Amino acid sequence: MPEEMEDEGAVYSADPDSALELKVFTTLAGEMQRLGKDSQLRVLKMLGVLLQLPLGIGEGRAPQTQSQPNYSPSQGRPGSSFSEDRSPSPKEFLIEKKPYTDVERVACLAYYLTHYRATPHFKTLDLSKLNTDAAQIKFSNAAQAVDNASKSGFLAQAVKGQKQLSAAGELYVEALPDREAARDAMAHARPRRSKAKRAQNTNERDAEP
Repeated sequence: MPEEMEDEGAVYSADPDSALELKVFTTLAGEMQRLGKDSQLRVLKMLGVLLQLPLGIGEGRAPQTQSQPNYSPSQGRPGSSFSEDRSPSPKEFLIEKKPYTDVERVACLAYYLTHYRATPHFKTLDLSKLNTDAAQIKFSNAAQAVDNASKSGFLAQAVKGQKQLSAAGELYVEALPDREAARDAMAHARPRRSKAKRAQNTNERDAEP
């Protein structure tokens, strides 16, 4: 059995490589003890660079075997497909859009349900609950406000008696708080009556006694 050499709790086998390691260690340790702590660290770093040792050697931390990708809170943690939700709250959205009337507020709430709550079809109760979440004044008559929004073209019929945001209503809300742009967008979104239909309506009015 090969003879073993013990030094400060470390056991070295007496083969040629181990004997050389012990000799280098003893010489280096003796010289390093003559230096201050800062100088010792600098020497270790220089040795690490010279010998191309793994990152962390001589710096008081375990070497890294694999680099970790950088990430920011908005990107989520590594390995996660989720990102930070930056959607506005209902309150923030209503503050941004600045609806003046109950009809505009219904349209804004319908837009929020459609785009931020994945609820394209909704009932009056859904709009009322979201209105509360947005810290808005309670509707004096929610059903009447929804009905007026439908008559104004902001809402359209959906399945099972539910409502949905109309294409014109969507363009209107997206243009807010610029009301002039919102009205123009909605006017262009509404279907235009044909000339024949307009002429028929004119003739009917002229024929009235």
